[in-house]
Amino acid sequence: MFDVLDHCQINELHVRDDAESGLKALIAIHNTRMGPALGGCRFIPYDSEQSALEDAARLARGMSYKAALADVPQGGGKAVIMKPAGDYDHARLFAEFGRFVESLSGRYITAIDSGTSAKEMDVIAKHTRYVTSTSTAGNPSPYTARGVLEGIRVAVKHRLNKHTLEGVRVIVQGVGSVGFVLGKLLDRAGAEVFVSDINPLAVDAAMGAFASGVVAPEDVCRQACDVFAPCGLSKPINDDNIDALQCAIVAGSANVQLAHHELGHILHQRGILYAPDYVINAGGLIYASLNYHGENAGRIHEKVQGIYATLDQIFSEAEQEHLPPDQVADRIARYRLSHALDHAA
Repeated sequence: MFDVLDHCQINELHVRDDAESGLKALIAIHNTRMGPALGGCRFIPYDSEQSALEDAARLARGMSYKAALADVPQGGGKAVIMKPAGDYDHARLFAEFGRFVESLSGRYITAIDSGTSAKEMDVIAKHTRYVTSTSTAGNPSPYTARGVLEGIRVAVKHRLNKHTLEGVRVIVQGVGSVGFVLGKLLDRAGAEVFVSDINPLAVDAAMGAFASGVVAPEDVCRQACDVFAPCGLSKPINDDNIDALQCAIVAGSANVQLAHHELGHILHQRGILYAPDYVINAGGLIYASLNYHGENAGRIHEKVQGIYATLDQIFSEAEQEHLPPDQVADRIARYRLSHALDHAA
């Protein structure tokens, strides 16, 4: 356990195991120097407590870096709830999680993530004030998608020397709440959009709304395209498939897109431009943070559009220094965190 926490530089790990509700949850807090930790609540099955811990730790670190580069007043944290294999009382489980969040006295603010929605956030909100993404606060997913669109635009400029997305071939892997909106935005911008998903209903909906074609999940990494946009769960790029990639750019909304850090160097060596996940997918965090603090829609839109400029800087520095973009992004994020005043709650 401590090896994982040390590797990800997690400052705090909070655990709640409640037999009556079935809640088995971890909240990892990476850093609160820029403000209270804000991060989604992931509710999916896990093979083991170790895999849940690794997910929480890596995602919490990513949220700290994301907040630093998005310049929002938040630290980084993440909650994972191990989804029960058998029967459970859904409302009771999330009520207990809400009490868990409240017990941290504002050091962590929760939000939606894989497996959770505004429905769960509404239950949680009955037991803590430290929650966003409720049915009244709004869904951050469209803002994530808009930020990814900006990231793809600037990646296409740097790698393909094109200033529009007209005719750019994009494969969107995962057409859930973010991937579906991203696909529609790409289609409107003139891109040729193909989709891949294990859910046939999601694929059918995408084909009816915007998609030009379908790629089988097992072929998604071998299919030639300009942009591969992972928009599903973590670690879509790993040792088993990285050599098969037939794209010029990797730019999507998924968190922790690389199974390990060295894969960023391999992408760089192969001439594939990688948009660091925690930079390009920051739109949802920007919305959740600024909405939580009462900012208006214009300010939120401006901040999301700023993802273009942030990635433009990262790509330019990476080109000048012959470094992978994720190394440059990590360096900038660590610098900002180390020079921030301590705003811990």
